[in-house]
Amino acid sequence: MHTMRLPAIPPARQPNRRRVLAGALTLPWLGLSGTQAQEKTTEKTPEKTPNAPIKIYQSTALTGPLGDLGSAMHYGATAAFTVVNERGGVHGRQIELSTQDDGYEVARAKANIEKMMHEPDCFALFNCMGTAMIQAVLPQVLEAGVPLFAPFTGAQLARTTGARNVFNIRASYADEADKIVRHLTTLGITRIALVYQNNTFGQDVLVGVQEAMALLKIAPVVTATVKDDSSDALATAQKIASIPGEAVIVGLAGKPALDFVKAFRPLRRGISVYGLSVLGTSANIKALGADATGLAITQVMPLPTNLVVPVVRDFHQAWKTQGTTTSASHLALEGYINARIFIEALQRAGKEPTRAAFIDATWNLKRINLGGFQISASSTARSASNFVELTMIGRDGRFFR
Repeated sequence: MHTMRLPAIPPARQPNRRRVLAGALTLPWLGLSGTQAQEKTTEKTPEKTPNAPIKIYQSTALTGPLGDLGSAMHYGATAAFTVVNERGGVHGRQIELSTQDDGYEVARAKANIEKMMHEPDCFALFNCMGTAMIQAVLPQVLEAGVPLFAPFTGAQLARTTGARNVFNIRASYADEADKIVRHLTTLGITRIALVYQNNTFGQDVLVGVQEAMALLKIAPVVTATVKDDSSDALATAQKIASIPGEAVIVGLAGKPALDFVKAFRPLRRGISVYGLSVLGTSANIKALGADATGLAITQVMPLPTNLVVPVVRDFHQAWKTQGTTTSASHLALEGYINARIFIEALQRAGKEPTRAAFIDATWNLKRINLGGFQISASSTARSASNFVELTMIGRDGRFFR
């Protein structure tokens, strides 16, 4: 387990305390909330700040097939926490993030989280990753009452009615599917095929597509599934290619998504292919090569290169203080925004926050605008954000709107 350490950054590039503090003082969001607006910018000595740090825990993939996703979000979150800690913390208390790698393996993640929940200093679980992982630990989390803040999944199973200790930020997979269907119909495209994974994630996409189509009074031309081991990806691609569709929605992730797209693109070059945010990772784009060009991908965060958006500018400024050469991606921005929202809720929970006060504070986050990204907590069955936009992958592998 490591605490606020970024394993991919060589020692020579570790954050410089003066540089981080100097960058922190120019970030406008740090001066807007309560006590911190009144604090001096000079660092406080340990003697003057005896309060113990707020300890939060995270299990995520730093290695393995989705290690690039987990690492990017982890780096983004630590960028925000590092800046606020260098400014003096929240009500004078540091935020300490301890992260354990689970390699995107359910058994490892479950063991990590069960151990973390029983740590005497565990205040909350933060940004734990994976639908299957969250599904495996959710009963214990609900029973323990520990805050599960911003789990990285768009699955409905994490959006449980009455589960106040689970706070979802990112838009759901159903929201992403709805966005694609509505976009296609505005273009006059109604002959839409759907291929989805034969698991919980795929079922969520299927429901989202079906509900959107029902509201718009259209029906899919054909639906087909791909197994988790992708053994039937080619056969499914041939089936989808044989029907007179105008667009295909790809409700797949990981290897099934890559194998299907690689098999399908040569068969129907002229048909539009739409995927969800989980498909649009740098590793996937690299693996797809030329087949990635022209793919339309939904995103649940603003374009991380769009410096016109204030929160993106803040993110880039915080990102630079770490000295990391990792790309400033959608996922890194998501980690940063999740941390920003956590900081805001912690600020509202008071000088001596309890878990109960923090949970209450999360559900009182109404109409919060971070500068181009808004959240509003409404129901435990819904995400705090409904932000979804469509992007396309260019020939250089970069996203544009």
